[in-house]
Amino acid sequence: MDAVDTDREVYEDLRPLMISIAYRMLGSMSQAEDVVQEAFLRFHRGVPAQVASPRAYLTKVTTRLAIDELRSARARREQYVGEWLPEPVLADPGAGVSEQAELAESLSMAFLVVMDTLSPIERAVFLLHEVFGYAHAEIADIIDKSEANCRQIASRARRHVDARRPRFASSPHQREELTRRFLAAAQDGDVEALVELLASDATLHGDGGGKAPAFARPIRGRERVARVVAGLTRQARRMGLRQRPTTVNGQPGAVYLDSHGQLINVVTLDVADDGVHAVRSIVNPDKLRHLGPLGDINALMRGQ
Repeated sequence: MDAVDTDREVYEDLRPLMISIAYRMLGSMSQAEDVVQEAFLRFHRGVPAQVASPRAYLTKVTTRLAIDELRSARARREQYVGEWLPEPVLADPGAGVSEQAELAESLSMAFLVVMDTLSPIERAVFLLHEVFGYAHAEIADIIDKSEANCRQIASRARRHVDARRPRFASSPHQREELTRRFLAAAQDGDVEALVELLASDATLHGDGGGKAPAFARPIRGRERVARVVAGLTRQARRMGLRQRPTTVNGQPGAVYLDSHGQLINVVTLDVADDGVHAVRSIVNPDKLRHLGPLGDINALMRGQ
């Protein structure tokens, strides 16, 4: 097998894992793809035959590049308009069908928001160990710290995450039924039904990034969330948007399309046994471009 074939085989075998790690690190598919592309370029330039373990090498480079990107993103985030949410994905780009259920929680918007409260190093250690099963000795080499230090970081990060870990419905059937009823009530603008389906501490989050209309801060409380969701869906109907239920980041949600089938909005739900705890709406076009052709929500609103 020549070098080109070796490179191609390594790429096809390991790219899904690298994308899966990078996306969970960064909460951005576009940045994850850039990081993984750079990692493979470095692998190719580094003479693959001299790399004892392509998986170890690519994990190290991908993780370190993601850590660097996170550090620079923190500074950019201070200038971000409104609430920041991760870029949505409609399927896990790094997992096969058999892995979807196992990795679904770590892909969820709620989980990625919790990850964003960790430092870049804590995030890397937690994800590599808790989600992807890397040993502390492997992680120590990746982030250039001692194994004992990695264990301390992992323990601290685990306590932090456990205190904030999102709750999800224990029964897939219950989750699907609650989601179906919630989306139907939203589509009908039925405030009373929405109140019944929302948890008492329900929160509505919106990310427009200054590029599209969105509330500046989260809306809290089931009554307020119900009224705002009903109002937004009435507005969506006036703009001719069509709701299509789907899976967003491994959790129930929906996409909203204009009359040409172009994407306008992605919504994801946190559904627990006692109802819908969070609704997250992403309309920032910069975070939706990777999902396909986009419509223009600002033009639609002007045309009402």
